[in-house]
Amino acid sequence: MVCWALRRGRGPRILAFALPPLRVELGTGKGQLRLQKEAGSGKQEWTDYKLRWNPDEYGGIHSIKVPSESLWLPDIVLFENADGRFEGSLMTKVIVKSNGTVVWTPPASYKSSCTMDVTFFPFDRQNCSMKFGSWTYDGTMVDLILMDGNVDREDFFDNGEWEILSAKGVKGSRRDGVYSYPFVTCSFVLRRLPLFYTLFLIIPCLGLSFLTVLVFYLPSDEGEKLSLSTSVLVSLTVFLLVIEEIIPSSSKIIPLIGEYLLFIMIFVTLSIIVTVFVINVHHRSSSTYHPMAPWVKRLFLQKLPKLLCMKDHVDRYSFPDKDESKPAGKGKVFEKKKQKHMSDGEKVLVAFLEKAADSIRYISRHVKKEHFISQVVQDWKFVAQVLDRIFLWLFLIVSVTGSVLIFTPALKMWLHSYH
Repeated sequence: MVCWALRRGRGPRILAFALPPLRVELGTGKGQLRLQKEAGSGKQEWTDYKLRWNPDEYGGIHSIKVPSESLWLPDIVLFENADGRFEGSLMTKVIVKSNGTVVWTPPASYKSSCTMDVTFFPFDRQNCSMKFGSWTYDGTMVDLILMDGNVDREDFFDNGEWEILSAKGVKGSRRDGVYSYPFVTCSFVLRRLPLFYTLFLIIPCLGLSFLTVLVFYLPSDEGEKLSLSTSVLVSLTVFLLVIEEIIPSSSKIIPLIGEYLLFIMIFVTLSIIVTVFVINVHHRSSSTYHPMAPWVKRLFLQKLPKLLCMKDHVDRYSFPDKDESKPAGKGKVFEKKKQKHMSDGEKVLVAFLEKAADSIRYISRHVKKEHFISQVVQDWKFVAQVLDRIFLWLFLIVSVTGSVLIFTPALKMWLHSYH
């Protein structure tokens, strides 16, 4: 209850002013929070000594109802008005009692707006205020007396998006030269209920981040790694277009959910770049002029698989490369020495056998070369698997760490408001 004393004429007039219930509405288009007081009545009561009478002289009448336009009315208005209507009430009749008490209970509707701080959206808190005071009277004519520092919240309406943490009234004054203009400020601390945004914004973003990590678990020879990464990026872009109207727009501060969406966009883009590199490694071979360096062999085929809990890779290059032509050459010399004592038929048979042996040695060398190339291809594929496993753990750690670092300060502030 807020009381004013109006000193006019011979004596003071006491005015009691009660605020109606509060309903909170949100305007995200301009980054403002609109407070709306409605569906109630502002009860105002004061004493006018000129309106006193003796009930015994007037047939025992103790109160009458008169048009409000015919009496003096207080000009208490809401300064931060959002709809341009400063009166905010209907001119209903006034109850005048025999002791000079005047009671006016008009239906009131006050609308105010305040600038939003969307830093921790959707785990944000907003501080809004509504300042009431006399429009024309200074402190020498209308004095505002704050009877109770706490605003009565018994009749407050619940809101599905906001929760009122505190509502208090503070008396202040504004000095203009020699005159002082008192006013009463009702401050409201509001906390956003983040369930809706958690279900329809944060959890889908976490799901897209998890799908990005799964890209590195998909085998490279399937041909769908890049398609999955691109599909996730396209889905995230469409998702951003859908939620554009939900996120408050502000050029001064990036909302928390906006930072997280930007983090996921960069995360998915990097995954596409890394996936292209891994696919390139997967399809390398000696025929594509990509010989495996010794340090790559030691690092990716011997050391890293053990650290990543992968099965050991068999060293494909350790087989002996013996030249089978040398002993065969000695045999040829030996056979040439013996051909002097052979008949013509035996010489033809030996020549045929030597030609067949040369063909077999050629086929053997060709098979060994193809086998060598095949083993090089398999080694590069194994290197690609090692890279996939490295980036799988790396992106998983970055995803979890980034999500925790972004949302932890906001969650701490939001949970701290309960205490």
